[in-house]
Amino acid sequence: MERENERITVSNASRHESNPSKAHHTAQIPSTLIKIDEAVKHYSISVACHPKHWKYNRYADVMPYDRTRVIVGHSGSEELSGRYLNASWVRELAGGKWWIASQAPLPDTIHAFLTVILEPISSPPAVMQKIQPITGSISRVRTVVQLTREVESGIRKAHAYIPPNVGDSWVSASEPDCNAKPLKVTLLDVCQIDEAHCLQRTVSIQPLKSMNAADAIGEPVVFKHMLFSSWPDHSVLQPEDRAVLLRFLHLVDQTNRDLSSQPAAVRDSLDPDPPIIVGCSAGIGRTGSFIALSSLLRAYRFLLPPRLFLHEPNQELPPLEPSLLGPLPEVVREDRIVQEIDALREQRPGMVERPDQVQLISECLMMAFAKQKPMNP
Repeated sequence: MERENERITVSNASRHESNPSKAHHTAQIPSTLIKIDEAVKHYSISVACHPKHWKYNRYADVMPYDRTRVIVGHSGSEELSGRYLNASWVRELAGGKWWIASQAPLPDTIHAFLTVILEPISSPPAVMQKIQPITGSISRVRTVVQLTREVESGIRKAHAYIPPNVGDSWVSASEPDCNAKPLKVTLLDVCQIDEAHCLQRTVSIQPLKSMNAADAIGEPVVFKHMLFSSWPDHSVLQPEDRAVLLRFLHLVDQTNRDLSSQPAAVRDSLDPDPPIIVGCSAGIGRTGSFIALSSLLRAYRFLLPPRLFLHEPNQELPPLEPSLLGPLPEVVREDRIVQEIDALREQRPGMVERPDQVQLISECLMMAFAKQKPMNP
């Protein structure tokens, strides 16, 4: 938390780049960071704090770093290139898989969120890109994991963007300052998977010429939406639900590799294991814990290794960028859970935000060793 507080202090300075109070925030930056201007740029959240984008953040204290944010299309000035979405590219440290960590969409960001699924995805930002995609494959998000209910304890945590009934369609218009075509969202199927506490929905997205749902363009894109219903906000899973979480993690990984819902004519050209969108309400606590646990399970071969960015199956993963904060304190430097969490926080602020979530990762990992057998390498 000391390291995360240093990152927060530096990123806060970027909120005030054109404001006299910047000098005050810069003065608070730890003296261990010698190159202050470089640090402010590295941990900048200035795009998320821009007045044009402020209303698209669900929480005022959860902003993606500029260098790892998900850019939806490209338009406008270089500084504000692309449509804004409060979501970040995140790569597992130990496991190596790429994810998109996202807040739950707001009414005005649903269209941008769906566009990330609809369009073939570009590689993660150049500053994060260490491994190239599989040559010739079409990489598109096929799986969305939601770790929050829409309403929890009487508080709105997420907004619906999928119709409630099979066969129903909704039409989503773009945000007011964007002229992108409307999108038709159709619920194709629903499946309750009790052993994983998962409501799995098969959903299609299709662009429209107008707000008329019958005015479709091209072929629809299909994805799986997986809601995990047993993880309360500001809390952790009950002991009896932790085995369920492990089953859900396996189900997510298997579902993402399953091409059976995709058109047969294009299956051979599709990425066998594309990035997954995962989010809770803010996209940091439960989301960060889910990615950290996935990474460690993958590293210990309880989950299959990633394939999207590997040239060769046995290629070693390149390291992520070293932190500008320097190495971890010696007392925890060899702790793989601490390493994983710190690496995630370098990519999206606040990941794994609670001490009991750190403990949950540890206990679930121990449970995996006690109850499961690692896969063959």
